[in-house]
Amino acid sequence: MKIGIIGAGAVGVSICNYILALGNCSELVLLDTNQERAEGELLDFGHTSALTFTKNTHLTAGSDYQLLVNADIVVITAGAQIKEGQSRLDLAEVNSQIGVDIARQVETFAPHTILIVVSNPCDLVAYAIIKNTSFESHQVISSGCVVDTARLMKLIGDRVGIDPKNIFGYILGEHGSHCLMPWNLVSVAGQSIDSYCQQNQLASIQPDMLLNDVRQAGYEIFRRKHNTTHGVAASVFRIIQAITVNERSVLPVGVMVDGYYGLHGVVLSLPTVVSRYGVEKILEQPLVADDLATLQSIANKMRIIIESVAIKLNLNC
Repeated sequence: MKIGIIGAGAVGVSICNYILALGNCSELVLLDTNQERAEGELLDFGHTSALTFTKNTHLTAGSDYQLLVNADIVVITAGAQIKEGQSRLDLAEVNSQIGVDIARQVETFAPHTILIVVSNPCDLVAYAIIKNTSFESHQVISSGCVVDTARLMKLIGDRVGIDPKNIFGYILGEHGSHCLMPWNLVSVAGQSIDSYCQQNQLASIQPDMLLNDVRQAGYEIFRRKHNTTHGVAASVFRIIQAITVNERSVLPVGVMVDGYYGLHGVVLSLPTVVSRYGVEKILEQPLVADDLATLQSIANKMRIIIESVAIKLNLNC
């Protein structure tokens, strides 16, 4: 399995660390416009091969997209970071153009790869790539709400005193503030969250307050350290793992929606079967009427931004 990471910033390098420590990768390529930085990172990682009993992955770094030839997976982390006073639309315009430019170069050398888009706003960037390159929709995955869902699991786990890996639920919609949490799908060890709290004499959890805490989690991290790295990198590695071993795992990744839940023409995070094929299938969960309405509202807001960005950048939408 050959994996390429585009962008040698904090997230890109952290993803490399997960791949080398835990993954099943024969070749890892790190690309960055700053070739020396990319080379320095992989030189540094190379010394770990003498100290860890993991696969001896072949490491390549540089700035030439030809290094990605026949890559199985390519992760796009490169892009501008939001600045003080900058709107989300400003960032969408900048990173959609960057994402499309990168994807067009990737398709020259790795047309059959699975693209994982991490650059924010990742759902809008993924949409622009699908509509403006030859990559099919099943090949392009936004990292979406995987990290948001991990935050949900951690928050509930802490409140009920259970390992977060035994919490089940989804954050769906857009990665960021425009998301929802279907309460009827949240459970602890197979038991509905409300029933679990009642049976174990725990204070009930208020869904609105919990969702607000999930939404604020990323902002709180950013306020303290000016970036979010570890959770994002772990969520991307989780997607990579599902692809590399053909897991057919259900993950809330951002995917092109065309008819599911009555939605069209937008990339949103929905429960998705992820396999070696990329997006194998979108699952339609039994959402209540209010959640369906919220999902439709999110999609409508996304369409407005998509059309605005496309007009400004002269992109297909």
